Amino acid sequence: MFLKNIFDKVFSLLGLIIVSPILFIITVLIKIKMPEGPVIYKQKRVGQHGNLFTMYKFRTMTMSHSGSPVSIMGESRITPLGAKLRKYKLDELPELWNVLIGDMSFVGPRPDVPGYADKLTGEERKILELRPGITGPASLKYKNEEEILAKQDDPIRYNNEMIYPDKVRINLNYMKHQSFWLDIKIIIYTLLGKKLKEDYFN
Repeated sequence: MFLKNIFDKVFSLLGLIIVSPILFIITVLIKIKMPEGPVIYKQKRVGQHGNLFTMYKFRTMTMSHSGSPVSIMGESRITPLGAKLRKYKLDELPELWNVLIGDMSFVGPRPDVPGYADKLTGEERKILELRPGITGPASLKYKNEEEILAKQDDPIRYNNEMIYPDKVRINLNYMKHQSFWLDIKIIIYTLLGKKLKEDYFN
């Protein structure tokens, strides 16, 4: 855990320095293409031990939308620029700040909104002992989640009954097998756009 914490602090700071030109360019593009509203989207998420924290992302949606917790590819509330940022995960770059200040880690379960975290029961709540991550095994498996949901007749129901329970299972499995070197492997796979072998999730 100590090694993981040091890694998170050092590489989140380095990451912010390295990608600062990209952050600046994206900021300018959002101000030009989506002038109504802030550049950074802030949302309360459930962090380690169930404590709420503010997660930072680049805004990818219009200001007037339904506020649904499930995002679907092709939704009208997602702007053209926002769709590009989401496709390449560039909207998540500000989360490096969350890692630097200790709210998140590079690797861990994606932080839930309070409503979803409330659904965790019994052993599932052990997931909350982990710091949430920018990426993780569940994120790798469902990296095209918005595309999957777009193909469903009832995306919210499909997410609630199929995807979310599977993510919980995967995150519990990650918790049981977590190690620094597994985290490094997950980070590398994330950067390469690869998935872990399916037998990891069983």
